Amino acid sequence: MSEVRKTLVNQEAAGKAPAPKKKIVCLDGSSLTIEDVVAVARHGAKVELSSQGAINMEISYQMVRTLLEEKKVVYGITTGFGKFSNVVINKDQTEQLQKNLIMSHATGVGNPLPTEVVRGIMLLRANALTKGYSGIRPEVVEVLISMLNKGVHPIVPEKGSVGSSGDLAPLSHVVLVMLGLGEAEYQGVRMPGKAALDKAGIPAVQLQAKEGLALINGTQVMTAIASLATNDALRLAETADIVGAMSVEALEGIADAFDEKIQKVRPHRGQSESAAHLRKLVAGSQILAEAKHGRVQDGYSLRCIPQVHGASRDAIRYVQGVVEVEINSVTDNPLLFPSEGEVISGGNFHGQPLALAMDFLGIALAELANISERRIERLVNPQLSCGLPAFLTEKGGLNSGYMIAQYTAASLVSENKVLAHPASVDSIPTSGNQEDHVSMGTIAARKARTILENAQYVLAIELLCAAQGIDLRGSTPGAGTQEAYQAVRQVVPKLKEDRVAYQDIETAVKVIRENLLLAAVGESA
Repeated sequence: MSEVRKTLVNQEAAGKAPAPKKKIVCLDGSSLTIEDVVAVARHGAKVELSSQGAINMEISYQMVRTLLEEKKVVYGITTGFGKFSNVVINKDQTEQLQKNLIMSHATGVGNPLPTEVVRGIMLLRANALTKGYSGIRPEVVEVLISMLNKGVHPIVPEKGSVGSSGDLAPLSHVVLVMLGLGEAEYQGVRMPGKAALDKAGIPAVQLQAKEGLALINGTQVMTAIASLATNDALRLAETADIVGAMSVEALEGIADAFDEKIQKVRPHRGQSESAAHLRKLVAGSQILAEAKHGRVQDGYSLRCIPQVHGASRDAIRYVQGVVEVEINSVTDNPLLFPSEGEVISGGNFHGQPLALAMDFLGIALAELANISERRIERLVNPQLSCGLPAFLTEKGGLNSGYMIAQYTAASLVSENKVLAHPASVDSIPTSGNQEDHVSMGTIAARKARTILENAQYVLAIELLCAAQGIDLRGSTPGAGTQEAYQAVRQVVPKLKEDRVAYQDIETAVKVIRENLLLAAVGESA
């Protein structure tokens, strides 16, 4: 059994990708990385609170106690929320105020968010709180960390956030479980939140002043989705070059379009990187060296791979920068500054930076799929494929080959075009027009994640078609494309006659999603 096949079989048995060696992620509010989020969210890395983080939170919590003793009027501590900010709450009602906040704000609907997203949410919220500007006790955050480490995962409906005043509704579903309410998944079983806490040996929390607001007033839902999607998008951009290079081989493309001199006179970073990647992938190709098609240039979906893939690379890199800032930011309100003795109301909860970035990510990923589908069409269309048989089957008529696989790619690309419409340009006022401009950032993030999934499938279909085209050429591709071709052929054999098609697509998309194609190419690219 091949190594790629073994890896896929092992993943199938485990129900997930192979995890890297687990590490401990220590939360200090300042040094969390996207890689840390992936390690905790997907691979079960353990989490611990830094000693400085505990000190930071204790100092800010003591400031809350002082404000209560002095009977100061402070939003969310001694007042109601949103439009009710002008309603003063008595000191003996503050605990009920916080519990009511969580119960009333847990209004999410729809399918539950994936477990990896929920784990990312919990991690990011804990990290933000450790900075010490939110007025929450360290022991409350320790409960959140214990839930992560022991696998108590709240059921969080995916819909209900407008992305301003933070992700109030979905975050409230996380906090419900901390209170022994709501629902959670524990050891693969969905159950009441209190039962999950009891089975894991975690005590429920009784919230004190400011703590409910501190737990739900932030951008962590959209940021968790964004962190995972950005991680995957960075790898998909690399993978798109590999798959595109295989199509260049199968279509006897003209590699001169990737020449370094062309890129130097238009020196966008992504374009130059993509072109260099393509040159390395097709280096030494006998297919391209022996081609006798007589063309002087190719269609844009081949000739302009560096320009299109490169622009998406640059867009994803921009998004990465936004996400890296956000995962170590304080995004609730009001914020406490103990050293200055100030409590300041502001708008860090507003999701606009993430909303714009997620819309941009969705567009960038949609374009990777758009151009991929056009290469698929060239591969299956005998009028465009430079001598390949129609739909890449040698016994056309009796067999349909990859005819309908192109339909699927076209369907996904069309869906992406609808999803790529920006969410961030929409705003519906909430809370009696107190919150009169909202970001819709969580919707943007969810859309980007769906576009990512669709793009992975489109590239998987291209991977199958390109490998089939290389088979039909009968000569040797370049150093990198040869490695990629062999990787897919280890798990999907050449299509000699029609077979159940979706199974091949699902296998190919696993090769892409689990980065096995990148690993197979390795030093060759």
